[in-house]
Amino acid sequence: MLDPRLLYTFDPDLWESVRGTRPALIHLLDGYIDAGSVTHATGRYLLEVCEHEVLVEFDHDQLHDYRSRRPQMIFDTNQWVGMTDYALVIHRLLDATGKPFLLLTGPEPDTQWNRAAAAVLGIAERLEVSRLITVAGVPMAVPHTRPTLVTAHATEPETVSGNPMWIDRVQIPGSFSHVLEYRAGQAGLLGQGFVAHVPHYLAQAGFPQATQAVISRLAKAAGLAIPMGELADRSAANLASIDSETAEDADFPAVVSALEEQYDRLSNSGAASVPSAEEIGAAVEQFLAEQDPPPDFRR
Repeated sequence: MLDPRLLYTFDPDLWESVRGTRPALIHLLDGYIDAGSVTHATGRYLLEVCEHEVLVEFDHDQLHDYRSRRPQMIFDTNQWVGMTDYALVIHRLLDATGKPFLLLTGPEPDTQWNRAAAAVLGIAERLEVSRLITVAGVPMAVPHTRPTLVTAHATEPETVSGNPMWIDRVQIPGSFSHVLEYRAGQAGLLGQGFVAHVPHYLAQAGFPQATQAVISRLAKAAGLAIPMGELADRSAANLASIDSETAEDADFPAVVSALEEQYDRLSNSGAASVPSAEEIGAAVEQFLAEQDPPPDFRR
């Protein structure tokens, strides 16, 4: 393997300011399942509400397949006036108390996964990162009118508690964040993830309630103070918008009512009805096939 350190450059002054603080590293990459836009919206929100600076910038030309994910370009009258600028970066963010943490955002690498994972984990080790955290959303048969369920996973299972009952074992196509968490565990680092259950009928739309749920979980895990007021307002507005848009649909209330009844029954019994491993795998494959290239995070 080529030296992973040749994949990135960093700000030496900012690097030194982070050393010794044992920051959490949150990794939120575009390109995999993102029901309700949970992964992308979480990264965008953290950059909106937290002071941030670019700490590390990866040489994305080595990692991106431009013919697979072509940049969007804008042509105006007689010239090209705009082009998607892909960037894979680690920001240093400060929470509401001034506590630093790290955020890796950008497109999921198309190539050199092992080398890229080694580069990220090398950074994590040299900066004495306390833990690596990711979040995601998966489409589930749950109603938007009930609290968002979140399934946690970790390289140290004893850190996971309160999960809704889930499948014991399943094989699905992996993401770079999955690989990063797996490699983190092999390296003795704590990797954690929080997966929001997004109503299947809203999987292709933004669902800020789920974003709010996973940010609350990651903030608690990392000991971060993240301002949530704006996100709570967006969640309330989204619920009102859903009600308005479905008011003329005679069938929708019956669908939601059935999901509410199932949700409440299973919540009261402490059990859960889950799809089979084959159904989960098929759903993942279908969802990936339907995805459009997501917009880039703005630096």
